[in-house]
Amino acid sequence: PLAWLLPAPENFSDRVKAIRAASGDVTDELRALAGHALNANQLLRLGKLVDKAAALQPFKLGIISNATTDFLTPAICGTGLRYGLAIECITADYGQFMQAALDPDSAVNTAGCDAILLALDAHAFALSTPPGDEGAAAQAVERALAMVESMRAGVAQSGAAIIVHTIAPPAETLLGGFDAVLAGSERSQIAAFNRILLERCHQSSSAMLDVAGMADTVGLANWHDPIAWNMAKQPVAHALIPYFADHLCRLIAAMRGKSRKALVLDLDNTVWAGVIGDDGMAGINIAQGDATGEAHLALQSYALALRERGVVLAVSSKNTDEIARQVFREHPDMLLREEHIAVFQANWNDKASNLEAIAKALNICLDALVFVDDNPAERALVRQRLPQVAVPELPEDPAFYVRTIAAAGYFEAVGFADEDRKRAQFYSDNAKRVALQANIGSIDDYLRSLEMRISFAAFDESGRARIAQLINKSNQFNLTTRRYSETDVDALISDPAVFTMQIRLEDVFGDNGMISTIICRLAGEDWLIDTWLMSCRVLGRKVEQAALQQLVRTGKARGIKRLVGIYRPTERNGIVADHYAKLGFTPSGQSADGDQWILSVDDAPIDNTNQIFAAISSQFSKDQSHESE
Repeated sequence: PLAWLLPAPENFSDRVKAIRAASGDVTDELRALAGHALNANQLLRLGKLVDKAAALQPFKLGIISNATTDFLTPAICGTGLRYGLAIECITADYGQFMQAALDPDSAVNTAGCDAILLALDAHAFALSTPPGDEGAAAQAVERALAMVESMRAGVAQSGAAIIVHTIAPPAETLLGGFDAVLAGSERSQIAAFNRILLERCHQSSSAMLDVAGMADTVGLANWHDPIAWNMAKQPVAHALIPYFADHLCRLIAAMRGKSRKALVLDLDNTVWAGVIGDDGMAGINIAQGDATGEAHLALQSYALALRERGVVLAVSSKNTDEIARQVFREHPDMLLREEHIAVFQANWNDKASNLEAIAKALNICLDALVFVDDNPAERALVRQRLPQVAVPELPEDPAFYVRTIAAAGYFEAVGFADEDRKRAQFYSDNAKRVALQANIGSIDDYLRSLEMRISFAAFDESGRARIAQLINKSNQFNLTTRRYSETDVDALISDPAVFTMQIRLEDVFGDNGMISTIICRLAGEDWLIDTWLMSCRVLGRKVEQAALQQLVRTGKARGIKRLVGIYRPTERNGIVADHYAKLGFTPSGQSADGDQWILSVDDAPIDNTNQIFAAISSQFSKDQSHESE
């Protein structure tokens, strides 16, 4: 079921033994092993070694289930390594799922979990009613939903994010295909339950794990193993535990901002069939009505759909640049066009070097890239040189390219805001800015040429979804990496002791949208900077200096004497280790939260941001001045 991954290595056992015996940090080796298609038993062995990996992001996961989780939890821990996560699972006792959710003193509720999974399957609910009795069926569905709602309310007291999953319908039917529409059948009730549950989760801040969708993909008869349920109350077939674990871990990774951002495509025999340098325009195949041509067109169509939802597209091809671009410009059957590609690397360099250039041009990390290439030698080179880059193992038949890439879940999302649709264009514009910078001498001259317009405002309802998304996905330029849900953002908006700021940026190339958020908490005459984060695509554009000037101005208007900043180091936020030092803050030792920095608002340095930005505007509450420069 993990077809996009390389098969487990033949020397898996030997490598596990070597890791177990090693005395130093073995993070890289653990992640390399986890990057294979391991079975449940192999994941169990790997999951027991998570504590030997130092450079991973810790994540504490509570699991409340009506089924047994003894086989699931080690597989989840082992799979977490694939996503750079050191997952620790806290589980409820078997048969105690309601008590564990509702009791504020339960082990799961008091463990300080980052997220709690409510893993209930059909056995947890009484969804068997007389066939054809619509009233009884509707009541059964509502009882099941009310049960989930009460559990959600119970675990919400812990402060953890909540993950709820849909129910996989049974493989067996009463009346065959008519079960799908017959009121009172278990299948129709589960369908109604799942639909309403998805709607309610979408309206709340709960994340959704679509178990029903997983089961449909692999087949209900494969998903449900009656022997495993009868003997061990295991909710999923043993062979599909790695599949379940991967979907759960990719969702957790998305909650932590680890989803990939860019799809990098090879061209020859990937985007089209044939070799453009040898076969010419007439010799490559992307024609409708031809099985091979339509397979490659399907990949192009999928790439465009990804771009519509915000994934950046780039090209890395061993080709002459002008010849490769000619296909995008002139071939009548091409769906992808040159304007869809943010960075176009067609040259004779090795693919690893091209990928590094693409990441630099887009101003993103290598671990944000997915590289698709039909050539196994090129895939092997990139895996060896750039292990951070995701490289799906493609099947020989291009008809299965799209299915393989989609199944890998590289671009998993936990929400979708209007700005997501614009993200691909944001990065395309950023690549143009990089090209412009190369032709202008001083950095200040370059920044002025961008004609930047920056605006500051308090958090508001209209921006709530994007604010929560930015808080939960930003890992690099993030001083504390605290996470807040949309519900938390609502609480921040209404808290008079909290100052919030969202920052938007436009320039000559387009609107960058919301690119930064700051949260300050009042402590006497101080503002404690709880959160300061920024999208990496606007690094080096003096946004943080302009933000500090705004903090100082508005702080003075509210009688604030000092700004107190905290830096909590993580595996990925090293780029802001000297953030406060650069802004003129003075170190004041360690606090319980991390390195502490102090700045008197009266002594704050004045920089030249007014000369850099074409326009600076701000709008806050009544006790702050409305400014425009």
